[in-house]
Amino acid sequence: MRILAKTLFVTMTALAAATVALPARAGTAFAPTRVDGGAGTTTAVAGWQIQASDKAQESGAEISSAGYSTQGWYPVSGRATVMAGLLENGKYQDVFYSDNLRAVQAPDASGSLFVNAWWYRTEFSLPAAKHGRHTLLRTNGMIASADVWVNGHLVADQASVAGAYPVHELDVTPWVHAGSNILALRVHPADPRRSLSIGWVDWNPTPPDNNMGPWRGVDIVQSGPVQLRFAHVMPALSLPDLAHAALNVKVEARNLDAVAHEATITGVVAGVSLQRTIHLAAGETQTVSFTPSTDPALELSHPNVWWPIGMGAHPLYSLQLAASVDGATSDKAGAMFGIRSVSSRLTKQGYRQFLVNGMPILIRGGGWAPDMFLRDDPARMEAEFSYVRNLGLNTIRSEGKLENARFYELADRDGIMILAGWECCDKWESAAKTGGAPWDATDMKVAQASVASEARLLRNHPSVIGFLIGSDNAPPPALAKMYVDTLKAEDWPAPIIAAAVAQATAETGPSGMKMTGPYAWVPPSYWYADKLGGAFGFNSETSAGADIPRLEDLTRMLSPQEQEALWKHPELRQYHAAADWSTFASIAPFATALAKRYGAPKSLADYVAKAQLDNYDNTRAQFEAYNAHRDAANPSTGVIYWMLNNAWPSLHWHLYDYYMNPAGAYFGARKANEPEHIQYSYDTRAVVLVNQTLIDEHGLQARIRVRNLDGSVRYERRVQHIDLAGNGTRQVATLPAPAGLSPTYFVELELASADDRPISRNVYWLSTQADTLDWAHSNWYLTPVTHYADLTALQSLPAVTSEVRASMRHVGAEETVSVTLTMPASARGVALFQHLSIRQAAGGKLVLPILWSDNDVTLWPGESLTVTARHAGQGGAAPVVEVSGWNAPTRSFPIVVEEGVTAAQGTKH
Repeated sequence: MRILAKTLFVTMTALAAATVALPARAGTAFAPTRVDGGAGTTTAVAGWQIQASDKAQESGAEISSAGYSTQGWYPVSGRATVMAGLLENGKYQDVFYSDNLRAVQAPDASGSLFVNAWWYRTEFSLPAAKHGRHTLLRTNGMIASADVWVNGHLVADQASVAGAYPVHELDVTPWVHAGSNILALRVHPADPRRSLSIGWVDWNPTPPDNNMGPWRGVDIVQSGPVQLRFAHVMPALSLPDLAHAALNVKVEARNLDAVAHEATITGVVAGVSLQRTIHLAAGETQTVSFTPSTDPALELSHPNVWWPIGMGAHPLYSLQLAASVDGATSDKAGAMFGIRSVSSRLTKQGYRQFLVNGMPILIRGGGWAPDMFLRDDPARMEAEFSYVRNLGLNTIRSEGKLENARFYELADRDGIMILAGWECCDKWESAAKTGGAPWDATDMKVAQASVASEARLLRNHPSVIGFLIGSDNAPPPALAKMYVDTLKAEDWPAPIIAAAVAQATAETGPSGMKMTGPYAWVPPSYWYADKLGGAFGFNSETSAGADIPRLEDLTRMLSPQEQEALWKHPELRQYHAAADWSTFASIAPFATALAKRYGAPKSLADYVAKAQLDNYDNTRAQFEAYNAHRDAANPSTGVIYWMLNNAWPSLHWHLYDYYMNPAGAYFGARKANEPEHIQYSYDTRAVVLVNQTLIDEHGLQARIRVRNLDGSVRYERRVQHIDLAGNGTRQVATLPAPAGLSPTYFVELELASADDRPISRNVYWLSTQADTLDWAHSNWYLTPVTHYADLTALQSLPAVTSEVRASMRHVGAEETVSVTLTMPASARGVALFQHLSIRQAAGGKLVLPILWSDNDVTLWPGESLTVTARHAGQGGAAPVVEVSGWNAPTRSFPIVVEEGVTAAQGTKH
C-alpha cells in the first residue's frame, strides 16, 4: 500500500478530467515538430497529416516536397494508426457501441478505405547544423511496411522498413537542412495472416485497417560523428546472500562519418565513474565494455535489490554515458536498470517455476490487451497499473502486442513482473502449423530484426522475467534457433521459453507450461482438481470465460435488442463477446450455469446481479486454488487469468472492463490475492492461510463460522497462536458438515493479528449439492457439468438495509473516501454482496478510475465494516456514495468532507 500511495497521485490526477474510454476527438490540430536539442537528443514526431493513396495520387517526391498542398488531409497524433487517426477526426462515431464497427469494416461504393496504401506526412524543423552533426530517423515499428521519403528523396523502401517491432535508423543527413523539412511515409496495407504485424485472433473484431501505420511512432535523432546506441547493464547478483553485484556495462559506438575518429566515452553507473578512449575507422562500429576486471568499482557491495511487488522494494539505478569527439559532445546514451536475479527451473512434474533473487515465486497475473486501435494514452496506462497493484497481482503476460518503453518503466517502478512473448496464430505461428504458409527469407529477416529490437528494449528492465518465443505453438527448429541465438547475442538476461503450451525446442528445452483451458464456464470447484486447468503447474492462460460488466456499462456498449438477448436468448451470438467466427461469440455455457445455480433471470438487472455473484466466486476460486496448492506435492507455480483487460468493451475475459469500472471478477481476484489471506478449499473443505510476502507472521488468529441461510450459526471455531511462514501456506482447520445445515449456506472466515488487528475477511455462499463435472467429455475450452450446485435459495433472502456513514479527506489532488457499513442487530438477515460506487453527484457519473480497499462485501446483523476508496479530486461537485446489494435497494448517501465521519441519511430509488 505504500507503493500505491506514492504513485496514485500522478495516476489519478492525470485522469481526473479525462474519460477512460478513448472516444473520437474531432479536429486534432497539426503542428510541425520542432527539433531544438543538440547532439544526443531524440525528438518524437508530434503529429502527422494522413490521406489515402487513392486520393493523394502524386509521387512520393512531390508529396515530400515543400509547398505540397495537404488540403483535405487528416491531422493525427504521432502514434496514430490509420483507424485511430480517423477516429481522432470524428469520421466514425460510437464504434464501440453495438455493432457500429461493422459499418466501418464493410467497403463502401468506392471500395474499402484500407486496401490501398496511406500517406503519413509531417514537417520538422532543424536548428543550424554544427560541423559533423548527423540527423537520423528512427522508426519504432511499422504496420505493415513503409517507403520513407525526405525532402523529395526516397531514403528507404518497404523492404527495409517492415514489421511491427523492428527499430530502424536511417541517416538522412544528406537530405535535410536547417529550417523546415518534409518527411513522408507511404504505409502499405497490413494483414496479420501475411505479415509479421499485429492480429487480434478471437479477442475482439478485427480492426478495419489491421492497425496499419507507425504505431510506435517515429523519432528524429541528433548525433555528432560518433553515435552511442544500445546502452545496457548486466548485473550479476550473489545468491543467496544478495551481498554483492557485479555490473557489466556495454554500449555500441558507431562512427557515422567517412573518416576515422577518436572518441572518449565517459559516464556514471550506480555512482561509479567510467571512461574509455577508442579509435573508430570510417563507418566502424565497436562494442565498448566496462566490467569489474577493467573497472573494479563495478563490484558493488550491499546493492539495493529489486523485488517483485509484495516481496520488497523496487529500487532502480541509472547509467549515463556520453561520447566526445575533438572535445565536443557527440552523443549521449543511458538506461535505468535494477539489480535482481531471475531464473527458472522445472518441478518434478515438469512445470516451470520462476525464482527471483533465489526465491521461488507463485506467478499470479493476467493477459494484457492494448487499445484495439493501438491508441496511446499514458494516463490510462498509469491507471491500469494502479489496478494491477490494487488487484494484488504480480505479473502481466503480453502475448504479442508488445508495448513501448513506458509500459516497462511503470512495471519496473511498481514491481510488476512482465512475461513477454510473440503473438499466437496468424503469420507469427504459420510456420509452426501443419499446412501453414512457409516463411521465406524476407520473413526470417523481419523476425530476426523483431527479436533483436525487442531484446534491446526489454533487457534493461528488471520487471521482465522471460520471453516466450512461441505462444500456441513452439517455433520450428530453424526459427527457434534463430530466436535463441539472436536473444543471446543481445545479452538477453532472463529465461527463454519455447511456448505457452507444453512443447519444447532443442534450444530451450521443455516449456514447462500448460494451456489446457478452460476458456468458458466451469464451476469454482474445477480449479481444485488435479486435471487439465486445475491448480497445479503453470497455466499460461485460463479463466471461466464470460465476465459480465455492471449494468451501466452494458447499456453503454449494447443496443436495447442486444441487452434483451443477453438475458432472454443467451444462445444467440453477441458481437461484444468475441470475434464473429469464434466459439466464444456465444456465452451459452455461462448463461446455462447462471440459471441452473442462481435461478432463471427475471430481467437484465437480475441477470447482471447474478453474474456479479458468479464472477466474484469463480475468479476468487481460481486464484485461491493456485494459492493453496503452491506447496503441494504437485505444486502450482503460476496462473495467468485470461485476461487482465480488453481491447474494447467486452462480455468476455477481463478482470476490469474497458470502462475501468470494477465489478465482481475484479473484487473476487482482489480478495484472493490479499498479501495475507484466509480461504476455503472447495475440494477438501480445508481452511488455508496464505502469505504472499516474505515476512514470517506469528500469533495469528483465525475465526471460522458456518451459517445457515437465515444467518444462524451452525458451527464456530477459533484457532489461535498460528505461525505463518513468508512465501508459504498453512492449513489451520477442516470444516465439518454440521447437522441441520440449510441447502444453501455461508462460510465466514476471519484472520487477525495477535493483537486483534483485522487482516483478512472472506465470505462464501455454498450449496450442499455439489457441482458435478463430466471430465471424460472435456474439450480444449471447457469441461461439461452434469449436475449444478443449487444456490437458488439466495433469491428468497429478505430485503435488508444497512446504515451507511461516509466521509472524505483531501490530500493534494487526491481524495480518500471512508465508508462504514453497519447492519443493525435487529436486521432480519444477511446483507449479501453489497456494492459501493462513488458518483460525482447524485445521479451523476461514476468516479473512475477508483481504488477500493474492499467491495462486494457481506454482513450479518450487528456487524460493521469500513472500506476506503481513493481517486482523483472531482472539483466542487457534491459527491455521493451509492450502495446496492443482492437483497438491498440502491441508495445514495452524501459524503461529508471533514476530518471525522458523519452519519448520512440515504434516499431510496
